[in-house]
Amino acid sequence: MTDGVDKSAIFLMSLGEAEAAAVLKYLEPKEVQKISAAMMKLKNLSRDEIAEVFQEFMISASSKTTIGMDSSDYIRNMLTQALGDDKASGLLDRIMHNSDTSGIESLKWMDPGAVAEMIGNEHPQIIATILVHLEPDQAAEILKMLTERTRNDVMLRISTLDGVQPLALRELNDVLSKLMAGGGTGKKTLHGGVETAAEILNFMGHNLEAEIMENVRGYDPELAQKIEDKMFVFENLMDIDDRGIQLILREVQSESLIIALKAASEELREKIFKNMSARASEMMREDLEAKGPVKLSEVEANQKEILKIVRRLADEGQISIGGGNEEAYV
Repeated sequence: MTDGVDKSAIFLMSLGEAEAAAVLKYLEPKEVQKISAAMMKLKNLSRDEIAEVFQEFMISASSKTTIGMDSSDYIRNMLTQALGDDKASGLLDRIMHNSDTSGIESLKWMDPGAVAEMIGNEHPQIIATILVHLEPDQAAEILKMLTERTRNDVMLRISTLDGVQPLALRELNDVLSKLMAGGGTGKKTLHGGVETAAEILNFMGHNLEAEIMENVRGYDPELAQKIEDKMFVFENLMDIDDRGIQLILREVQSESLIIALKAASEELREKIFKNMSARASEMMREDLEAKGPVKLSEVEANQKEILKIVRRLADEGQISIGGGNEEAYV
């Protein structure tokens, strides 16, 4: 057994509800989702397997002084599937109790459809203020369920939102807290803007993304360009799976790739190299090392040309560059 997610699932299931809840409330939402899915699959574990996990934990924990993790949310249905209705309910109560979950933060525990129904008739500025405090993928799902007019209006407000006055945010929290019997003060305050709009649009799917961007462009072409520049940057190639990277490499000229990689992170370089043949990878490493200084403008120009190829392949359905629900076939 080598998978860290499986080990975490075994460890938490062995601890019991109260202790598991105390741990889960400190994890990131994606981490809790993966662990809960692994819990659902656990069957017929031997004592030796459980002991091995605990022993590894003790060795790892003994080398740590503190564990600093930010509290976050989790999809209620996943815990219900993993633990059953009764256990999941008790576990969620313990996670939420005395936490810093605000009215807005509590929305993260809800199904996107339920959130859309709750806030869909509010003023677009209120909807925008709420959505910038949610995860981009959840915000995107909620936007999909709004009317076209509201969706476009909200996205414009998100992209031009500089910040939220503390008093206004507290009042909004109070209203939402009363609606959901939540409470507390949230830890995280996001400010909207171009980057937040771009992150949400990355999860919208191509058709809705194009529709919204056309609306933004009609309102402010410069703003639309800023959003597009943020939507998928060269380092986001890290998010594309290996099969997708291989398809991209078939269409990119070696010289262009060498220049583009001059300003890339070591992690991205290694991802590119591992998707080449051993000989091609070795030659690329040598060429990159031998390449002299290159103007940043030239690097950026080559990166943009590669990103055009990436977008074309995405539009053709050959690769996936967003987190939306659209299927991609390669």
